[in-house]
Amino acid sequence: MKEKKIQHKGRLAQTGIYLSKFLRMFVYQNDWKVIPMGAIIAALVTFVVGGNIFRTQEGTKLGVFALVCVCIWNGFFNSIQVVCREREIIKHEHRSGLHMSSYIFAQMIYQLLLCTAQTIVTLLICVVAGVKIPEVGVVTPWGMLDMGITILLITYTADMMALMVSCLVKNTTTAMTVMPFLLIFQLVFSGGFFSLEGIADKVKYLTISHWGMDSLCCVGRYNELPMVTLWNTLVGFKDVEFSGMTPLKDILVKIEQEGYRDELLQWSGQQNTVASYEATMQNVTYNWLFLFILMLVFIILSIIALEFIDRDKR
Repeated sequence: MKEKKIQHKGRLAQTGIYLSKFLRMFVYQNDWKVIPMGAIIAALVTFVVGGNIFRTQEGTKLGVFALVCVCIWNGFFNSIQVVCREREIIKHEHRSGLHMSSYIFAQMIYQLLLCTAQTIVTLLICVVAGVKIPEVGVVTPWGMLDMGITILLITYTADMMALMVSCLVKNTTTAMTVMPFLLIFQLVFSGGFFSLEGIADKVKYLTISHWGMDSLCCVGRYNELPMVTLWNTLVGFKDVEFSGMTPLKDILVKIEQEGYRDELLQWSGQQNTVASYEATMQNVTYNWLFLFILMLVFIILSIIALEFIDRDKR
């Protein structure tokens, strides 16, 4: 008798099969919970800092940092456990003809759908929270679309990073242990709030948070916003007396009475501009490109990690 050849599904067909599987898991295994959970986190953050985002430079920097944290958190939670929780099944199916690239491509499509839904929910929450999103975009004609693309890229890149980790570790316990350290690394080396020097300043270029913050500050037109730190500092010293007089208070009252306060705030902002935050198409697309490069690296490493799953003796 002739030996019968086993016909395996092609890569495209396998991608469709696994995508269908993930969509069923979304419905029947409660994977949909990541969307309301992400919405709650976004709501908590935006309702606290949303009033000043894209209104002042200080409020924008703090708000953008918080928003980037939300995006990275959402992305991590989407996929940090998806591969390692079914590692043995994947190993068995790989031996039966599964193409790991098909599996990862199916995950990419599925995670993109999740991230898109989270992006839409985040934007809606921002609107409800009173976030003043610029009407005119930097890359597209609409500021809302620019912001949406940026939030999606940050979330999806973080998602692919978590997917890579899930492909590398052996179980969900390890994955959930690693995740907080990854998040702390992203926040510390964002370059937004901590002063980085030497090697640390170079490391920030490897983080999602750095490119995400720069991109959102560009889209939010950070350099065109007023800065209130100088005014608030002067107000804090207004009652200081010199020879029985309070000249600083008199000057501040005069500025307010003659309507120069807003001009002073705007002038303060002009002295505090950051070149990488300039609202230009070149800056925004440059940041988007690096997020895309990081995303591509994470995807390639995920495929490579799973290709060696048969050697895993754990």
